[in-house]
Amino acid sequence: MLIETDKFVLLIDPMLGDKGSIPSFSEKRFKSQKNPIVDHPNNGEEILKKVNHALLTHKHEDHLDQKGIEFLKERNMPVTCSINDKKQFSTHGLNISQCLNYWNKEDFFGGSIEGIPATHGYGKVAELMGHVMGYFIVLDNKKSIYLSSDTVYTDAVDKVLSSYEPDISVLACGSAQLDEYEPILMTMKDIVKFVRKAPNFVVANHLEALNHCPTTRQELRERLRDENLSENIWIPEDGETLIID
Repeated sequence: MLIETDKFVLLIDPMLGDKGSIPSFSEKRFKSQKNPIVDHPNNGEEILKKVNHALLTHKHEDHLDQKGIEFLKERNMPVTCSINDKKQFSTHGLNISQCLNYWNKEDFFGGSIEGIPATHGYGKVAELMGHVMGYFIVLDNKKSIYLSSDTVYTDAVDKVLSSYEPDISVLACGSAQLDEYEPILMTMKDIVKFVRKAPNFVVANHLEALNHCPTTRQELRERLRDENLSENIWIPEDGETLIID
């Protein structure tokens, strides 16, 4: 995902490898397929040429793969990340320009960015998945953005939606699950809860590109339509752009 303003073109979690370049995340629960299971959109290379900053939520291959690392290194791209990941990302040779703690707010392109706790799974699996950081971004004269990252519905998520009242909330909606344990992203029930709770607009991502994410765009559209929430969410196709005034 990219966010473009008049001050930056922000690349978030660059998974840039070709179709089938990393292993399958599920061998039994879902069809075994190497990831990503789709090609990159046709406009991807042209958009990447404009990037001048990167934001990383955590170190899993579906958020930062080897080609993503190479892209950031070759350009000596400034990177913002969690302080928990600084050492590991630095080991990869990335140019870490800014690190955040949870609930820590720092300057960001004339506005602010704050680290938001994210819990990558229900129950025990969250411990195995490691630490993850979401972000709340506020820029002068721009709409505020909450990037949930890979998380289930938690008190921290609820706090951001209720107290921070983001103008745009970006939610990982694939309901990912490994062969063992409970889901590692929000189930459909909690996705509906998130969209209903969100004070403004929601953008759905993390859909139909990885073999351990069973929720499809069509299933999501139908469920939100049944819940009378269709007007509250945008479910983009790969490579699609949303222009926000």
